[in-house]
Amino acid sequence: MTTVAVLSLKGGVGKTTTTLGIAGAAWARGQRVLVIDLDPQANATSSLDVAPHPFTMSDVLADGRPGIAAEALASSGWGPGIDVLTSEEALAHRNRPEGHDSATRLRITLEGVADRYGLVVIDCPPSLDELTRNALAASDRALIVTEPGYYALQGTERALRAVQVARDSLNLRLRPAGILVNRVRETLGEHRRHLQALRTDYPGLLLGMEVPESPEVPEAERAGVPIQAWPSPGARIVADAFDDVLDILLT
Repeated sequence: MTTVAVLSLKGGVGKTTTTLGIAGAAWARGQRVLVIDLDPQANATSSLDVAPHPFTMSDVLADGRPGIAAEALASSGWGPGIDVLTSEEALAHRNRPEGHDSATRLRITLEGVADRYGLVVIDCPPSLDELTRNALAASDRALIVTEPGYYALQGTERALRAVQVARDSLNLRLRPAGILVNRVRETLGEHRRHLQALRTDYPGLLLGMEVPESPEVPEAERAGVPIQAWPSPGARIVADAFDDVLDILLT
């Protein structure tokens, strides 16, 4: 079982799309997947077409007991094999320290739950507050998502430092899975320049594939289906990229 935190310090770079793409790649292989939506915007929850459930991650973290996350598991509309711990706006209230176990509550509540899955993917909020710290404390790998734009690239180094701080203080098994560049348009000179800057600055961490910008991605998300099931050549290219990312995460 591998637990991956998907994080970015800037909204709008496709962090949730990446979470869904990785989950979809594992789903297509027949693996059992748990998606944890820790972003109060709840975009992953919406895109996964989750069946109504009375408990969310806000309730789970407020409770904090070992294994209590099992009570909040919801089924995804994607079909069998994908479960979700859902988000809601109230989860924002959990984004500040609360008590001595504040940063490890997610890990505690997942005891005996995460082991049921081949892959656990955590969609973090676009900040380094308490929810993201919880995700890093509960994960084996941290995947940093960016896009080939100036402001998005500025947050990459800060995200890497946050992963190192979490490893030193909360979770010795945590390690960076790498930097994934999303929404790439190779025809744009600006994108090519920023990609080259990333290759120069992070030669050992930049993943060897990029996820292209594709109109099929939001279409699939609005329809509540994985990109792997969207019937178009463009969707296939994106799905292949996420399949390659999954290979890296599982090694």
